Amino acid sequence: MAIVAVSIVPVGTGSTSVSAYVAEAQKVLTRYPNLRFRLDPMFTNIEGDLREIFAAIADMHDALAKQGVQRFSTVVKIDDRRDHEHTMEEKVAVVEAKLREK
Repeated sequence: MAIVAVSIVPVGTGSTSVSAYVAEAQKVLTRYPNLRFRLDPMFTNIEGDLREIFAAIADMHDALAKQGVQRFSTVVKIDDRRDHEHTMEEKVAVVEAKLREK
């Protein structure tokens, strides 16, 4: 299972606001029942099969193109750990536990 952080920025929309595009991209992710995702201020974190995540990212691009976006700047960061299955929550919990240590 992979954890992926993705940020898709529409270019050339004539506005500095991207919230409507972020919302549209989030709607796409709801069509993927095997993926878990969480919206953060700068990225959307997605957990699941890497190939399915790539397909979802392509579908997010397509959904924004249907809204008239002709260019995207997309950042993808992948944690593809294969020796141990982990979740987004587990990764955060490990760091929080270390912060509580003396």
